[in-house]
Amino acid sequence: MASTTSPALSVSKLDFPFLSSQRNITFSKENLHQVKMPSRMSKFSGFESNGYILFSSLSGQIGEGSFPSPEATANNNAPEVQVQSRIWNWRGYSIRYQHAGNSGPALVLIHGFGANSDHWRKNIPVLAKSHRVYSIDLIGYGYSDKPNPRQFGESSFYTFETWGTQLNDFCIDVVKDEAFFICNSIGGLVGLQAAVMEPQLCKGIMLLNISLRMLHIKKQPWYGRPLIRSFQNLLRNTDVGKYFFKTVATPESVRNILCQCYHDTSQVTEELVQKILLPGLEPGAVDVFLEFICYSGGPLPEELLPQVKCPVLIGWGEKDPWEPIELGRAYGKFDSVEDFVVLPNVGHCPQDEAPDLVNPLVESFVARHAALSASISTAT
Repeated sequence: MASTTSPALSVSKLDFPFLSSQRNITFSKENLHQVKMPSRMSKFSGFESNGYILFSSLSGQIGEGSFPSPEATANNNAPEVQVQSRIWNWRGYSIRYQHAGNSGPALVLIHGFGANSDHWRKNIPVLAKSHRVYSIDLIGYGYSDKPNPRQFGESSFYTFETWGTQLNDFCIDVVKDEAFFICNSIGGLVGLQAAVMEPQLCKGIMLLNISLRMLHIKKQPWYGRPLIRSFQNLLRNTDVGKYFFKTVATPESVRNILCQCYHDTSQVTEELVQKILLPGLEPGAVDVFLEFICYSGGPLPEELLPQVKCPVLIGWGEKDPWEPIELGRAYGKFDSVEDFVVLPNVGHCPQDEAPDLVNPLVESFVARHAALSASISTAT
């Protein structure tokens, strides 16, 4: 099992994001990835606009090749699929989710902290051409209900166990099938937790810049832990927390935060700012926000990965300032992780900043394991 040690960080650093045609991609721990790259890569020095780039977690080599012909990718010009927004009643709570696609393997897209299912708006229509795609608002986020955490007394409600249970129930009640979990940041912990709790429901997990939870109590020195608890109590139980939330929940602050975590800041559009901000102004959002940033317990990714039975692929935006790739690489060494893919010149939210890199990665990962499952079923 891999070990992941890291230096303690100061309590001032908040570890969260505020927040087709099949490509010729092969992944293994013995071979290089062949990832077909679109023309956007031409603006990066050292890359050919008509080529692909080879990545491997085991080799620093980079190679180049040619794109398929326009005829080979003609199917990508199919009309856009319709994305529907729906409400699911989960244990008396209204949960918003989005759905598109009527055939193929099921995918459930899971957002990070402060975000919602709209953070996958650039992925759903593309992936839905050959998959059944669902994007869910975790309870407490987006346009799902936001129950006040205080009503649960001493018991914590906004935990990875709660969200993992929500995700598994969603697969049973709505998807009505096993699914691949495609996750960003904190959503990666949710996907892993769900897969550990109900392994028969998850066919595979893709983790995009999973949160390393650097403010977890276990990652702090013993002498810093009382300070962290005092800071959390200050935020949760005084007006300081609400004031802090008000300073964050503005268009200017959201834009500034997004510009920190997106390497290509041209992708931080007014549309994106509004998609992130508006659900955060819903009643109850402030209590959820404060509850989660004071949540320094629960599982760590290095605790969940050894328990996962399904294949895991990790993709990492190499320019992520919040979850440095130097720390992230260690997670590619777990037995459950089939490979660690570097996404060049991309920040913390690759699915939104660089969907033209992420969507083919998802398609290939799912196609390979869906085909493997089908061949096993046929053989038995």
